[in-house]
Amino acid sequence: MSARRLSSELRDSAPVFAALGDKTRLRLVARLSGGKPASITTLASGARLTRQAITKHLHVLAGAGLVHGFRHGREMLWEMRPEQLREARRLLDLISRQWDGALARLKASVENEL
Repeated sequence: MSARRLSSELRDSAPVFAALGDKTRLRLVARLSGGKPASITTLASGARLTRQAITKHLHVLAGAGLVHGFRHGREMLWEMRPEQLREARRLLDLISRQWDGALARLKASVENEL
């Protein structure tokens, strides 16, 4: 992958990484990763935040494409959208491979000088 394309993909994925950079949102993603939709009441249980604060965090996650909210009767339920997490992982794996290559080249260069 070209550096230009990688840069473009990273720029497009920045909202995902920014959303996951908050510990409360990361906890919400972890709670929703079980695959079952959950209500705000359920997600707020055990948390030291209000339901309104949880809702704001869920909206940030939704804006990044990580979760989706939908009405079920009178209740709002939230569920994971794992596609964005898969894409973020793919990008991190790509960056990791690039670093592995760069470190291998550095090692070879240092060893050749010795």
